[in-house]
Amino acid sequence: MKESFYKSFTCYVEFHITGKAAVEWAVGDCTIAIVGKLRNRKFFSFDDLNAAILKELDVFNNKPFQKREGSRKSVYLDEEKDYMHPLPETPFELSSWKRAKVQLNYHISVYKMNYSVPLEYVGNYVDVKLTKNTVTVYYKTNQICSHQRLYGRKNQYSTNESHMPENLRKFQWNRERFVNWALSIGPETTKVVERLFERCKVEEQSYKGCLSLLKLSDKYGKARLEDACKLALKHIYQPSYKNIKMILQSN
Repeated sequence: MKESFYKSFTCYVEFHITGKAAVEWAVGDCTIAIVGKLRNRKFFSFDDLNAAILKELDVFNNKPFQKREGSRKSVYLDEEKDYMHPLPETPFELSSWKRAKVQLNYHISVYKMNYSVPLEYVGNYVDVKLTKNTVTVYYKTNQICSHQRLYGRKNQYSTNESHMPENLRKFQWNRERFVNWALSIGPETTKVVERLFERCKVEEQSYKGCLSLLKLSDKYGKARLEDACKLALKHIYQPSYKNIKMILQSN
Protein backbone atom coordinates (compact mmCIF):
# COMPACT_ATOMS: atom_id res chain seq x y z
CA MET A 1 0.00 0.00 0.00
CA LYS A 2 2.90 2.34 0.79
CA GLU A 3 4.39 1.88 -2.68
CA SER A 4 1.00 2.43 -4.33
CA PHE A 5 0.56 5.60 -2.25
CA TYR A 6 3.75 7.12 -3.64
CA LYS A 7 2.78 6.13 -7.20
CA SER A 8 -0.63 7.78 -6.81
CA PHE A 9 0.93 10.82 -5.22
CA THR A 10 3.45 11.23 -8.05
CA CYS A 11 0.69 11.15 -10.66
CA TYR A 12 -0.97 14.26 -9.20
CA VAL A 13 1.98 16.53 -8.40
CA GLU A 14 1.97 19.87 -10.26
CA PHE A 15 4.73 22.41 -9.78
CA HIS A 16 6.73 25.01 -11.68
CA ILE A 17 10.19 23.67 -12.65
CA THR A 18 13.14 25.38 -14.26
CA GLY A 19 15.86 22.72 -13.94
CA LYS A 20 17.08 19.67 -12.08
CA ALA A 21 17.77 21.54 -8.84
CA ALA A 22 14.29 23.09 -8.89
CA VAL A 23 12.74 19.66 -9.39
CA GLU A 24 14.58 18.20 -6.41
CA TRP A 25 13.62 21.19 -4.28
CA ALA A 26 9.96 20.95 -5.31
CA VAL A 27 9.85 17.19 -4.58
CA GLY A 28 11.09 17.92 -1.05
CA ASP A 29 8.42 20.57 -0.57
CA CYS A 30 5.71 18.23 -1.85
CA THR A 31 6.86 15.48 0.48
CA ILE A 32 6.57 17.76 3.49
CA ALA A 33 3.33 19.45 2.40
CA ILE A 34 1.38 16.38 1.23
CA VAL A 35 2.98 13.08 2.24
CA GLY A 36 3.86 14.48 5.63
CA LYS A 37 0.27 15.48 6.33
CA LEU A 38 -1.17 12.17 5.25
CA ARG A 39 1.41 9.80 6.74
CA ASN A 40 -0.60 9.04 9.88
CA ARG A 41 -3.97 8.67 8.19
CA LYS A 42 -5.45 5.31 7.15
CA PHE A 43 -7.08 4.78 3.77
CA PHE A 44 -9.17 1.78 2.76
CA SER A 45 -9.52 2.49 -0.97
CA PHE A 46 -7.55 4.22 -3.69
CA ASP A 47 -10.48 6.57 -4.30
CA ASP A 48 -10.24 7.87 -0.74
CA LEU A 49 -6.45 8.13 -0.98
CA ASN A 50 -6.56 10.01 -4.28
CA ALA A 51 -9.25 12.39 -2.99
CA ALA A 52 -7.06 13.25 0.03
CA ILE A 53 -4.01 13.79 -2.21
CA LEU A 54 -5.97 16.10 -4.52
CA LYS A 55 -7.22 18.13 -1.58
CA GLU A 56 -3.73 18.68 -0.15
CA LEU A 57 -2.32 19.25 -3.62
CA ASP A 58 -4.80 22.04 -4.24
CA VAL A 59 -3.71 23.70 -1.01
CA PHE A 60 -0.04 23.25 -1.93
CA ASN A 61 -0.42 24.70 -5.44
CA ASN A 62 -2.45 27.72 -4.28
CA LYS A 63 -0.17 28.63 -1.39
CA PRO A 64 1.34 32.10 -2.07
CA PHE A 65 5.06 32.36 -2.77
CA GLN A 66 7.14 33.94 0.01
CA LYS A 67 9.48 36.01 -2.19
CA ARG A 68 7.37 36.74 -5.26
CA GLU A 69 3.79 37.36 -6.23
CA GLY A 70 1.42 34.56 -7.09
CA SER A 71 1.48 30.82 -6.48
CA ARG A 72 2.44 27.66 -8.30
CA LYS A 73 -1.08 27.43 -9.70
CA SER A 74 -1.06 31.04 -10.97
CA VAL A 75 2.36 30.57 -12.61
CA TYR A 76 1.08 27.46 -14.34
CA LEU A 77 -2.07 29.21 -15.60
CA ASP A 78 -0.32 32.44 -16.69
CA GLU A 79 2.96 31.14 -18.11
CA GLU A 80 2.75 27.44 -18.91
CA LYS A 81 -0.77 26.25 -19.66
CA ASP A 82 -0.87 27.66 -23.21
CA TYR A 83 2.25 25.65 -24.10
CA MET A 84 0.94 22.33 -22.82
CA HIS A 85 0.27 19.55 -25.36
CA PRO A 86 -2.28 16.76 -24.94
CA LEU A 87 -1.06 13.34 -23.92
CA PRO A 88 -0.81 10.72 -26.71
CA GLU A 89 -4.10 9.02 -27.53
CA THR A 90 -2.54 5.62 -26.94
CA PRO A 91 -0.26 4.96 -23.97
CA PHE A 92 3.36 3.98 -24.50
CA GLU A 93 3.89 0.24 -24.78
CA LEU A 94 7.06 -1.75 -24.30
CA SER A 95 8.05 -3.62 -27.45
CA SER A 96 10.37 -6.38 -28.57
CA TRP A 97 11.86 -6.96 -32.02
CA LYS A 98 12.29 -10.12 -34.07
CA ARG A 99 13.63 -10.86 -37.53
CA ALA A 100 11.67 -13.26 -39.74
CA LYS A 101 11.71 -14.57 -43.29
CA VAL A 102 8.57 -14.29 -45.42
CA GLN A 103 7.61 -17.84 -46.35
CA LEU A 104 6.17 -19.19 -49.60
CA ASN A 105 2.67 -18.75 -48.16
CA TYR A 106 3.43 -14.98 -47.73
CA HIS A 107 3.29 -15.34 -43.94
CA ILE A 108 5.92 -14.88 -41.26
CA SER A 109 6.13 -17.05 -38.15
CA VAL A 110 6.77 -15.29 -34.82
CA TYR A 111 6.48 -17.13 -31.50
CA LYS A 112 4.73 -19.96 -33.40
CA MET A 113 2.01 -17.63 -34.71
CA ASN A 114 1.62 -16.70 -38.39
CA TYR A 115 0.98 -13.25 -39.86
CA SER A 116 0.52 -12.35 -43.54
CA VAL A 117 2.56 -9.74 -45.42
CA PRO A 118 2.14 -8.39 -48.97
CA LEU A 119 2.98 -11.03 -51.56
CA GLU A 120 5.89 -9.15 -53.12
CA TYR A 121 8.01 -9.67 -49.99
CA VAL A 122 8.08 -13.48 -50.24
CA GLY A 123 11.63 -14.73 -49.66
CA ASN A 124 12.82 -11.53 -47.97
CA TYR A 125 13.71 -10.94 -44.34
CA VAL A 126 11.63 -8.42 -42.40
CA ASP A 127 11.83 -6.81 -38.96
CA VAL A 128 8.91 -7.41 -36.64
CA LYS A 129 7.93 -5.14 -33.75
CA LEU A 130 5.79 -6.82 -31.10
CA THR A 131 3.80 -5.08 -28.37
CA LYS A 132 1.17 -6.55 -26.09
CA ASN A 133 -1.60 -6.11 -28.67
CA THR A 134 0.04 -5.41 -32.03
CA VAL A 135 2.46 -6.98 -34.50
CA THR A 136 3.98 -4.48 -36.94
CA VAL A 137 6.15 -5.58 -39.87
CA TYR A 138 8.90 -3.46 -41.44
CA TYR A 139 10.99 -3.97 -44.56
CA LYS A 140 14.14 -1.83 -44.70
CA THR A 141 12.68 0.51 -42.03
CA ASN A 142 9.40 0.97 -43.96
CA GLN A 143 6.21 -0.31 -42.35
CA ILE A 144 4.46 -2.73 -44.69
CA CYS A 145 1.62 -4.11 -42.53
CA SER A 146 0.33 -4.68 -39.00
CA HIS A 147 -1.88 -7.24 -37.21
CA GLN A 148 -3.58 -7.76 -33.90
CA ARG A 149 -1.29 -10.03 -31.92
CA LEU A 150 -2.42 -13.66 -31.61
CA TYR A 151 -2.51 -15.58 -28.33
CA GLY A 152 -3.56 -19.04 -27.24
CA ARG A 153 -3.40 -22.11 -29.47
CA LYS A 154 -0.13 -22.40 -31.39
CA ASN A 155 0.10 -22.06 -35.18
CA GLN A 156 -2.85 -19.70 -35.62
CA TYR A 157 -3.03 -17.49 -38.71
CA SER A 158 -3.83 -13.82 -39.11
CA THR A 159 -4.34 -13.29 -42.85
CA ASN A 160 -5.15 -10.00 -44.52
CA GLU A 161 -7.12 -10.66 -47.72
CA SER A 162 -5.34 -7.81 -49.49
CA HIS A 163 -2.09 -9.76 -49.14
CA MET A 164 -3.46 -12.78 -51.02
CA PRO A 165 -2.50 -13.26 -54.68
CA GLU A 166 -5.24 -12.32 -57.14
CA ASN A 167 -4.55 -15.36 -59.26
CA LEU A 168 -2.91 -18.38 -57.63
CA ARG A 169 -1.54 -19.55 -60.98
CA LYS A 170 0.59 -16.40 -61.13
CA PHE A 171 2.09 -17.38 -57.81
CA GLN A 172 5.23 -19.49 -57.80
CA TRP A 173 3.60 -22.14 -55.62
CA ASN A 174 0.03 -23.45 -55.72
CA ARG A 175 -1.98 -26.54 -54.84
CA GLU A 176 -1.57 -28.15 -58.25
CA ARG A 177 2.21 -27.91 -58.06
CA PHE A 178 2.34 -29.53 -54.62
CA VAL A 179 -0.03 -32.33 -55.64
CA ASN A 180 2.00 -33.07 -58.78
CA TRP A 181 5.17 -33.22 -56.68
CA ALA A 182 3.44 -35.64 -54.27
CA LEU A 183 2.25 -37.83 -57.18
CA SER A 184 5.87 -38.27 -58.23
CA ILE A 185 6.52 -39.83 -54.81
CA GLY A 186 3.42 -42.01 -54.44
CA PRO A 187 -0.33 -42.21 -53.78
CA GLU A 188 -0.02 -42.26 -49.96
CA THR A 189 2.09 -39.12 -49.96
CA THR A 190 -0.48 -37.51 -52.26
CA LYS A 191 -3.27 -38.34 -49.79
CA VAL A 192 -1.35 -36.69 -46.97
CA VAL A 193 -0.76 -33.54 -49.06
CA GLU A 194 -4.43 -33.31 -50.05
CA ARG A 195 -5.48 -33.65 -46.42
CA LEU A 196 -3.02 -30.94 -45.40
CA PHE A 197 -4.90 -28.64 -47.75
CA GLU A 198 -8.21 -29.76 -46.23
CA ARG A 199 -7.04 -28.65 -42.77
CA CYS A 200 -6.67 -24.98 -43.68
CA LYS A 201 -9.33 -22.43 -44.59
CA VAL A 202 -6.87 -20.48 -46.75
CA GLU A 203 -4.94 -22.54 -49.29
CA GLU A 204 -1.66 -20.72 -48.81
CA GLN A 205 -1.63 -21.64 -45.13
CA SER A 206 -0.87 -25.23 -46.19
CA TYR A 207 2.20 -24.37 -48.27
CA LYS A 208 4.71 -24.48 -45.44
CA GLY A 209 3.57 -27.91 -44.22
CA CYS A 210 3.44 -29.36 -47.73
CA LEU A 211 6.89 -28.07 -48.63
CA SER A 212 8.41 -29.39 -45.41
CA LEU A 213 6.74 -32.79 -45.92
CA LEU A 214 7.81 -33.25 -49.52
CA LYS A 215 11.38 -32.15 -48.86
CA LEU A 216 11.71 -35.12 -46.48
CA SER A 217 12.20 -37.20 -49.64
CA ASP A 218 15.56 -35.46 -50.16
CA LYS A 219 16.84 -36.79 -46.83
CA TYR A 220 15.04 -40.13 -46.47
CA GLY A 221 14.21 -41.05 -50.07
CA LYS A 222 10.86 -41.35 -51.84
CA ALA A 223 10.21 -44.96 -50.85
CA ARG A 224 10.66 -44.35 -47.13
CA LEU A 225 8.52 -41.20 -47.24
CA GLU A 226 5.75 -43.11 -49.03
CA ASP A 227 5.88 -45.89 -46.42
CA ALA A 228 5.81 -43.37 -43.57
CA CYS A 229 2.74 -41.65 -45.05
CA LYS A 230 1.01 -45.02 -45.47
CA LEU A 231 1.69 -45.91 -41.83
CA ALA A 232 0.54 -42.51 -40.56
CA LEU A 233 -2.73 -42.70 -42.52
CA LYS A 234 -3.59 -45.98 -40.79
CA HIS A 235 -3.77 -44.19 -37.45
CA ILE A 236 -4.45 -40.50 -38.23
CA TYR A 237 -6.95 -39.11 -40.71
CA GLN A 238 -5.02 -35.87 -41.26
CA PRO A 239 -1.37 -36.54 -40.36
CA SER A 240 0.92 -33.55 -40.08
CA TYR A 241 4.49 -32.99 -41.18
CA LYS A 242 5.64 -33.64 -37.60
CA ASN A 243 3.84 -37.01 -37.53
CA ILE A 244 5.59 -38.16 -40.70
CA LYS A 245 8.98 -36.86 -39.60
CA MET A 246 8.69 -38.68 -36.25
CA ILE A 247 7.99 -41.97 -38.06
CA LEU A 248 11.01 -41.50 -40.32
CA GLN A 249 13.31 -40.55 -37.44
CA SER A 250 12.25 -43.62 -35.43
CA ASN A 251 12.91 -45.92 -38.44
